[in-house]
Amino acid sequence: MPERIAEVTTFLAEVLAPRAPLTVIVDGGDHGAAATFAARLAAAFPPSARAWNVDAVLGLTGPSGGVLDSALNVLEPAADRVIVYLRSGSRGGPAGEGERRAQVVIDHQNPEWPVIRHVHPRLADPSQWYLSESRAFFAPKAAGWDQRFGDDLPAYAAAVDVAAPAPGDLALDVGCGTGRALPALATAVGPTGRVIGVDCTPEMLAQARTRSGADLLVADALHLPLPSAQAAVVFAAGLVHHLPDPAAGLAELARVTRPDGRLLLFHPSGRRALATRHGRTLGPDEPLNEDVLSGLLTKTGWNLTRYEDPDDHFLALAVRTA
Repeated sequence: MPERIAEVTTFLAEVLAPRAPLTVIVDGGDHGAAATFAARLAAAFPPSARAWNVDAVLGLTGPSGGVLDSALNVLEPAADRVIVYLRSGSRGGPAGEGERRAQVVIDHQNPEWPVIRHVHPRLADPSQWYLSESRAFFAPKAAGWDQRFGDDLPAYAAAVDVAAPAPGDLALDVGCGTGRALPALATAVGPTGRVIGVDCTPEMLAQARTRSGADLLVADALHLPLPSAQAAVVFAAGLVHHLPDPAAGLAELARVTRPDGRLLLFHPSGRRALATRHGRTLGPDEPLNEDVLSGLLTKTGWNLTRYEDPDDHFLALAVRTA
């Protein structure tokens, strides 16, 4: 078994085994993926847990009368049942609902490199998986990231203009990735200002070092090693929906921002276009939904002043309340 698959299944078995007896339902993925992953997960349970009748049940996906049937359309989570959903780009239709019902969501675009993207907090504290899985998701993509998305640079520069950093400001780019916003931020704050790029994945920051004008910091967006109330502008592209606790992340961004400072949440694709590209459907409870985001921002010390979500970009501007 490839090492990465063993890491994921071993972690899930460690989390789930103490809850036995229970049924684990694996659903989603491309053809045959649920069966393969379910077998590997079942094998990862220790012998003592297997004796407690822990079963990995194959997902019930497939065409039936022109309608895509899914175990997740008829089965709800329960105390003795855990649903694991494999997210892949080829699935459409009920995949969005299935993903919302699942307690565990796994990125399964590459079956040889699965990455855990969500675990319900009742099963495991985010500190047990969030950083390692984020790095596992982004590290293999770092070297080719700018070749795939390099044409987004003008969109990043335009978003920085909306955030309006001024000469002499401290600007943070949290979740900076390969640093596509860093040059525009550095130009805006000028030689008397400072730009800090923060990312949890060292491989991404290695690519960002090819761009000048910023200090780079390996850190978790939920626990920034930065002083409070200092930043004039916080830029965060594609960050919030990768956090296991968006409210905690927005609160941490508020902590490091001075009163009347600005937060710019950005993505070079609109929410619907991005979901379609990833084979998902949007739900009303997603953190970047306007009503949900506005409430989260208000609770964490921000005031939402601008919200845009056409197909070609997502942008939300908020001001730090006193």
